[in-house]
Amino acid sequence: MARIVLGIGTSHTPMLNAPVADWTRFIERDRGRAHLDKAGNPVSYEELEVLAGPAMREQLDSGLLNQRHAEAMSQVDLLGEKLRSAKLDALIVVGDDQKELFQDNNMPSMLVYHGESIRNVPLANFSGPQWAANASAKYYEPSRPRDYPVDHRLARHIIGHLVESEFDIAIADSLPDGYGEGHAFGFVHNRLLNGTLIPAIPVFLNTYYPPNQPTPRRCYRLGQAIREAVESFPSDARVGVVASGGLSHFTVNEELDGKVIQALRDKDAQALERIPRELLNAGNSEIRNWICMAGAIEALPLLSLKYIPAYRTPAGTGTGLCFAVWE
Repeated sequence: MARIVLGIGTSHTPMLNAPVADWTRFIERDRGRAHLDKAGNPVSYEELEVLAGPAMREQLDSGLLNQRHAEAMSQVDLLGEKLRSAKLDALIVVGDDQKELFQDNNMPSMLVYHGESIRNVPLANFSGPQWAANASAKYYEPSRPRDYPVDHRLARHIIGHLVESEFDIAIADSLPDGYGEGHAFGFVHNRLLNGTLIPAIPVFLNTYYPPNQPTPRRCYRLGQAIREAVESFPSDARVGVVASGGLSHFTVNEELDGKVIQALRDKDAQALERIPRELLNAGNSEIRNWICMAGAIEALPLLSLKYIPAYRTPAGTGTGLCFAVWE
């Protein structure tokens, strides 16, 4: 039978595509966006800065930023090396779509892509400063579209198993002309795999947009069902699972991240399933991808986990970076 032999959890923020000198420049973007406080309540950037207090500026010390940036780059390299050397036959990538492909007129809660390939296209029509465009461009092909292989046989087997398991799963086998995979999947192809071709199976979760975000419990059960599907596939394939995104952002919430990490370390499915849904909105919502992955790799031991609270503004915005390997 096929089996899952590797689990990877990775943040995918554009901070990981930017030089450390640009981390504090994210204030230009953060001042203009909507935010949530650590309890999940809507707040402005200015309100967040008051809540953070003057001590937050200590987190922006240049030496500390340099240290955290170096640690993050080292972790991206480590995960990439692990993926490329694992001799995988297929790679299930659990990520979210931030209206890169799906819009309000068609926003699937959970979707499995089963085409023979999935396209990645160069960044176009970016609205923002050049430094931010440079960071976002690294999710995508530099000059021309590229089609990445998909293990469509395993993908269709997973779809069939999910239907039998009473998941009303959405499916897609192609992308609209001119469109490509979103940043959650582009980060895996262009930053982690970096040219190594492993047939992927993209699994999309609507983490961001109410009203049909899957519950944490449903995400975990989806991961379990995906594992069951892989193990019933008539093949000796070695399969990896990647959760792309998270942890907390745009407000860094070390308490929430700590609870997620402890649950991952303890393999505490109940703790993951019971994370309050009001805390899983905005960027925090991508924790759902990790919960799904945890259900799929629950039999694998944790090999390494690194957490880096990457603050970038006096308001405490940034990303709770996390990088983990199960093998």
